[in-house]
Amino acid sequence: MDATQPLQRTPLFDAVRAAGGRLVPFAGWEMAVQFAGLLEEHRAVRQGCGLFDISHMGVLRLLGPGAKDALQALVPTDLFRIGPGEACYTVLLNQEGGIRDDLIVYDRGWQEPLHSHELLVVINAACADSDTAWLRSQLEPAGIQVSDHKGGGVLLALQGPEAAQRLEELCGESLAGLPRFGHRMLQLRGIGEAFVGRTGYTGEDGFELLLDATAGLAFWQHCLQHGVQPCGLGARDTLRLEAAMHLYGNDMDASTTPLEVGLGWLVHLEMPKPFIGRTVLERQTETGAPRRLVGLRLQGRAIPRHGYPVHAADSPAGSEPIGVVTSGGWSPCLEAGIALASVPAAHAKLGTTLAVEIRGRREPAEVVKRPFYRR
Repeated sequence: MDATQPLQRTPLFDAVRAAGGRLVPFAGWEMAVQFAGLLEEHRAVRQGCGLFDISHMGVLRLLGPGAKDALQALVPTDLFRIGPGEACYTVLLNQEGGIRDDLIVYDRGWQEPLHSHELLVVINAACADSDTAWLRSQLEPAGIQVSDHKGGGVLLALQGPEAAQRLEELCGESLAGLPRFGHRMLQLRGIGEAFVGRTGYTGEDGFELLLDATAGLAFWQHCLQHGVQPCGLGARDTLRLEAAMHLYGNDMDASTTPLEVGLGWLVHLEMPKPFIGRTVLERQTETGAPRRLVGLRLQGRAIPRHGYPVHAADSPAGSEPIGVVTSGGWSPCLEAGIALASVPAAHAKLGTTLAVEIRGRREPAEVVKRPFYRR
């Protein structure tokens, strides 16, 4: 990211600031890190409902007769397991099997007037330019149009056990038939039309909504007027960590394969189709990935952070660490320090005792099952 470039602002910037958002730089954008406070926002999502402005993320539209086949050559997940109205989480790979980015693919089906299949792809803000260039270089020669679908629009995440009820009040219909990772267009009373996916990044039921700027502002204002808690990046991070959801650039990057970071379930080698990085993943499947991403729970009040060294429990003082914390923090729900950490496969077994080095002191940590929190 070019530090000389001015920070970008979402269409809701003024509304976010007016709601008390404390703004910080993030992935080239000026974003709210918190409003009422991290703990209050975290609890609102776990117990009721919270609203996040995630308009910094990219939304691309892939359009062409063979859009699905063309994208299939770039991801290890069988895209033909989903159909119109469904979505899946997957990763873009490089030739070495490393992860270029993680993304959600929404299948919008065959569009007869355009004689094309339509996919929407949500990508990370920090990777938006590189992802767009990469996808265009790979897909446009196959006749697939890649375009920015968000434009000046707004992307919002309404998350929590009350999210469905809040949205039903606006659309006037039951959402019981919209499954997890399902999506559809909804008409919201007094607001306008929205593309709505039952997806999220918190471990709770929730929805992500793509609206034009006017409708997005109206939805934001409606939610806040009806008691929904606005939430910032701080709560988004603690919520996703409790749910053991990966953060690109921390828990995975272009040097790590899906098998090394606990995303083997995204790799469908039984699919008889080639994709970039397949040979590397086939070899790793046979030999075993040398490293694993594990969940750690610490004792007492110790709080692990990104980059902290991880040691074998019985290693002597002064010895080299065997791993590193990729994401860490305090879990408000568990009232304990938790972390995702990359360690050698031999130290990844559940119940293994390790130690996280925090300010020169080694704090005991147990390898535990993920996710840390589950409703």
